[in-house]
Amino acid sequence: MESLLNTKWVSTVASIWIQCTSGASYTFGIYSSVLKSSQSYDQSTLDTVSVFKDIGANVGVLSGLLYSTVTTSSRRSGVNSSPWVVHVAGAIQCFVGYFLMWASVVGLISRPPVPLMCLFMLVAAHAQTFFNTANVVSGVENFRDFGGTIVGIMKGFLGLSGAILIQVYNALCQGDPTTFILILAIVPTLVSLTLMPCVKIYKTTTFDDKNHLNAFSAIALIVAAYLMLAIILENIFSFPVWGRTITFIILLVLLASPAGIAAKASKEEKDPLERYHQIPGEPDQTMVGSSSGVDLFRDDEDDEKDMNLFQAMVTVNFWLLFIAMICGMGSGLATINNISQIGESLGYTTMERSSLVALWSIWNFLGRFGGGFISDIFLHKGWARPLFIVITLATLTFGHLIVASGFPGNLYIGSIVVGICYGSQWSLMPAITSEIFGVRHMGTIFNAVAIASPVGSYVFSVRIIGYLYDKVAEGEGNSCYGTKCFMLSFIIMASVAFFGFLVALALFFRTRWFYGQLVVRRLRRLSIS
Repeated sequence: MESLLNTKWVSTVASIWIQCTSGASYTFGIYSSVLKSSQSYDQSTLDTVSVFKDIGANVGVLSGLLYSTVTTSSRRSGVNSSPWVVHVAGAIQCFVGYFLMWASVVGLISRPPVPLMCLFMLVAAHAQTFFNTANVVSGVENFRDFGGTIVGIMKGFLGLSGAILIQVYNALCQGDPTTFILILAIVPTLVSLTLMPCVKIYKTTTFDDKNHLNAFSAIALIVAAYLMLAIILENIFSFPVWGRTITFIILLVLLASPAGIAAKASKEEKDPLERYHQIPGEPDQTMVGSSSGVDLFRDDEDDEKDMNLFQAMVTVNFWLLFIAMICGMGSGLATINNISQIGESLGYTTMERSSLVALWSIWNFLGRFGGGFISDIFLHKGWARPLFIVITLATLTFGHLIVASGFPGNLYIGSIVVGICYGSQWSLMPAITSEIFGVRHMGTIFNAVAIASPVGSYVFSVRIIGYLYDKVAEGEGNSCYGTKCFMLSFIIMASVAFFGFLVALALFFRTRWFYGQLVVRRLRRLSIS
């Protein structure tokens, strides 16, 4: 039994379950009203607290540095690396941040000054980067030949985690956002601390890796479809308590199903007749098994391309990727931050606006999952992965123009296009980072590139959307109605997305030869059985 638990498949399931509770920052809309009223904040102050949420959830360089430090020592000693320290650091921040916010709301502690509340929010949201880094990078190390697929799975479940946690809210404490803050302090902390011993790095591969990863992918799609159906029905009908409870129980059953895939894959992996890929001269993998810390596939060529953060930052490729992400992630995040107000200006009902916000998590998931999965398929056919950044930014340009147009129902189409394109950046960028700069310091480098998201969001949300909205706003409450409110802003963001398309195109041409060599090496390994 112990040998079956010590496999990369169990590690993958543990990571998926941790990801499912890691996206507490996506649920800010549930408890923001009680935070605002209990602390006597105006809207501007609440927005300031929200900015620190975005900063904490996206600036994860420290988590990357910690991951590299704790796994490098294990790598040198020849044992399985485990990023449990990274999970512990995330769990502590999650509990402390949300618990202090809850204590402030219920009056357990005196009302903190705004800067201190911003610190609480920053710490709570920052936990997400530690969970995400540990799970994503471990997954890439376990499945190097299918990095895009595993990143898509991990990022996809993170994207769904907001909707999953909202189902927890609906089932346990609907109408009581104060209690929900306490749940956010407890549930992700307990889940990560319980499952972190299972998350390890195993440097082996089996013949059916892709098939089992496809099974995880199918479950992710089923969970997303179920959540979308639940969200739509909950916005149409008022579910009684028993209805919400049944809905939640079915969700738990679906989320438990990856364990079955792991059990099957682990059993096959332990079968001595299982065909392992082996490089001549290396130890027999049937003896080493999945518990070995020996990297059977790393060669001198791989070592040469491993860069640390400072080495990566002096390359042109790093800054091309960073600029492309400012254009893609930044404009996408600015869209979701303002989608409710855009809907209000165009005459959408409260229910329609709520549905748009809720369904965003589904489109975000489809982008995160699809970007990694589809790019992996084409990568093994010789297509360089940066080409998919080019495609999604070109599509994002049209998505912003659809939002700008203001025709009836435009937000339904625009939110789907922008949501999918925005989500895809979050799986494509880490996978490209691991391939161009190496896996060893991937956590640090991709988290550094991810800073582009809050930077771009601030520029587009505050300096463009907010500024132009205030210039045309009139009437009571400084409000604005009609296409004039956001049209110019989204035309500007469409232009920025097109500029990002050109930058990504330059990155594609610069890395085309490198990806040709990468595909040759991967196909050579996958052909050995």
